[in-house]
Amino acid sequence: MMSWALIRSKPGYNLGMPIPNKKRKLTQRRRTEQRNPGSKNLDRMTTIQIVRLMNREDRKVPAAVARELPRIARATEAIVQRMENGGRLIYVGAGSSGRIAVLDASECPPTFGTPPELVQALIAGGKKAMTQAVEGAEDRRGDAVRDLKRIRLTGADAVVGIAASGTTPYVLGALGYAKKREALTIAVTSNRRSPLARAARITIAPEVGPEVIAGSTRLKAGTAQKLVLNMLSTATMVRLGHLYDNLMIDVARTNEKLRDREKRILREASGRDVSAVEHALRQSKHNLRVALIMLKRDVSAEQAKKRLAAARGHLRRALGE
Repeated sequence: MMSWALIRSKPGYNLGMPIPNKKRKLTQRRRTEQRNPGSKNLDRMTTIQIVRLMNREDRKVPAAVARELPRIARATEAIVQRMENGGRLIYVGAGSSGRIAVLDASECPPTFGTPPELVQALIAGGKKAMTQAVEGAEDRRGDAVRDLKRIRLTGADAVVGIAASGTTPYVLGALGYAKKREALTIAVTSNRRSPLARAARITIAPEVGPEVIAGSTRLKAGTAQKLVLNMLSTATMVRLGHLYDNLMIDVARTNEKLRDREKRILREASGRDVSAVEHALRQSKHNLRVALIMLKRDVSAEQAKKRLAAARGHLRRALGE
C-alpha cells in the first residue's frame, strides 16, 4: 500500500485527493493564485487567440472597479479631510503593487504642483525593487514599520496598503503600524475576505477573477489597482482645488512641452489672446493662479496675489465664481 508521504511526493497528487486543511484555507484566501479556466492550454494558442483572450479578460476590470465606486469616494473624502489638516497620502506595496504605487505618487508633483512629500509611495525592498525583484522583501513586516518611522508617520496621515492577494506581510505590517499611530488605513486588494481587507478602516476590493496566467497579478489585478489609485489621487487633488475646471492650473513647467501647456491653459481658461497671456505670465512670475486672476478680473499681479491670499488659495473663491 502506497504511503500518504509517497502520494504527496508524486506530481499532481492533489487531483482528486484531499488537500490538508491549512493548505486549502491558504488557497481559498489567495484567490489571486487560482487558475483561469478560460486560459487553459494558453501555451498552445495562436498569438491572436492569446491577445483576444487577454482583451476579453481585461474588460472585466472596469466593471469590478465600478462596483467599488462608493468605497473609493468614501476613501477620497477621508484622505481630503486628512490633507486639509496637514496630513499626507502614503501608498505602501510590494512588487507590481509597489511599482504601480510609485508611478501614481511620482505623477502628482508635475500634474498638480504638489510637493513630493505630500503623496509618497513605499515599496518593499526600496528603490532597487522598482526595477528588479528583491528576494524576500515583501515578507518582512518589520521593514514596513521601519520605512514608516523613517518618514515620520503621524495620525494625520492616510496610509493605503496595496496587495492583490491581501496577504503580503510588508503591507500588513504597514497597516498595523499605521493603525497604532491612528492614521487613516485604506486597503486596495483583489480579495475582500483577506487579512488586509480586515485590517483597514476602508476596503476597496475590485475582484477581477483569476488571471490569464495563474498568480500573475500584474495583469487584471494590477490594472484595477492603477485605476483605483488614479481615482484616489486625482479626485483628492480636485477636491483640494489643484485644478481649475478640468485644467492643470498648478502644472509644473519643467520642460518645453509643459511651458507651452501653461500658455494653452491660460488661453482656454481666460479666453484671452497669446499676448495678454504671455504678459500675465511674466508679471505673475509664471504663477498660473495669479495670472488667471489677472486676466479674468483685469487686476495687477499684486492685486491678484492679495485676492488669492484672502481666499486662502481657493481659486474659484478668489475669482468670485
